[in-house]
Amino acid sequence: MDRPPFRPVVGCLAVVIRDGAALLVRRAKPPDQGRWGFPGGHVERGERFADAAVRELREETGVVAEPAGLLDALDIFRHAPDGSLSHHYVLLAVRCFWRSGEPVAADDALEAAWMPLDRIPRHPDHPDFSDDTGRVASLAAAAVARSGGRPTDR
Repeated sequence: MDRPPFRPVVGCLAVVIRDGAALLVRRAKPPDQGRWGFPGGHVERGERFADAAVRELREETGVVAEPAGLLDALDIFRHAPDGSLSHHYVLLAVRCFWRSGEPVAADDALEAAWMPLDRIPRHPDHPDFSDDTGRVASLAAAAVARSGGRPTDR
């Protein structure tokens, strides 16, 4: 039986840094069930990726933010037990400025919390964190340092 063409799934991550901490969620569902990472999810048809990032952030945590630009694009590959590629996600990490609200886990998040940047592991394969969470947190922290945290500096 022929398989349908394989296409990557496009998603987004909302990367919010405030007072030296990143807003992270612990996922309730696969992929990455039980692991900490940035709030995010699928980009809906006709939705701009930055709008998807702030929507997913609000749905998962109740936090309201303003998108401030693309930080990075990540390729995440998942493999079946036989080693074949089962999923390919293209995740767009969007820097967001916090506007209001404190995180409360909702939607597909088990927990939501501000995690100090120095507690986020920098290597990509830590068992408690989604792939590249530490690297993306470092990129966001550098962007905050360059702008002095000003939302108008994009």
